[in-house]
Amino acid sequence: MMADMPDKPCAPSCEKNRDPILAVLRGLLADRTSVLEIGSGTGQHAVHFAPVLPHLTWQTSDRATMLPGIRAWLDEAGLPNTPEPIDLDVTGRWPARRFDAVFTANTLHIMPWSAVEAMFSALPAVMASGAIFVAYGPFNYAGQFTSESNARFDASLKASAPHQGIRDFDALDALARRAGLALADDVAMPSNNRCLVWRRQA
Repeated sequence: MMADMPDKPCAPSCEKNRDPILAVLRGLLADRTSVLEIGSGTGQHAVHFAPVLPHLTWQTSDRATMLPGIRAWLDEAGLPNTPEPIDLDVTGRWPARRFDAVFTANTLHIMPWSAVEAMFSALPAVMASGAIFVAYGPFNYAGQFTSESNARFDASLKASAPHQGIRDFDALDALARRAGLALADDVAMPSNNRCLVWRRQA
């Protein structure tokens, strides 16, 4: 008799933002073969994106405590291009392989700044020459919020945990440049979010 499947976690924000993100990724990932998703969370993005992008392998990852939920979504979907999720804490050991794209959504404002720094420092080791890094979420520009709703969101983040908060684009771009990544695009998204795209220089 098969064991009961664990309950699948559900993030309403994934249901809301998945189609706008996919519309951007379709073009960005058209010529890619492998994507590492950092902070896959529930796994909902993976099972939505992977069947529409069958030409690439979508590698989910997150901290160990999140993996059972991701597995529940992947197992139910049964997709051939979503391998077993990997345990990845951005401040620890990274996979010993390279990808031609890296994607993360709504993680940079959750991580401590020290973890954001660690992530950017580690990216070159997993990015092939010419690989892209795509980060989705809310961002500030020149230290200013882009909307009142983002200002309220930032306040709620900081009230929940002082290390959280919306990150400033200039600070992120400085980390990217230090890691050998050049800004390739900055795409406006619904609900005052952005898709930032950096490319690893050959």
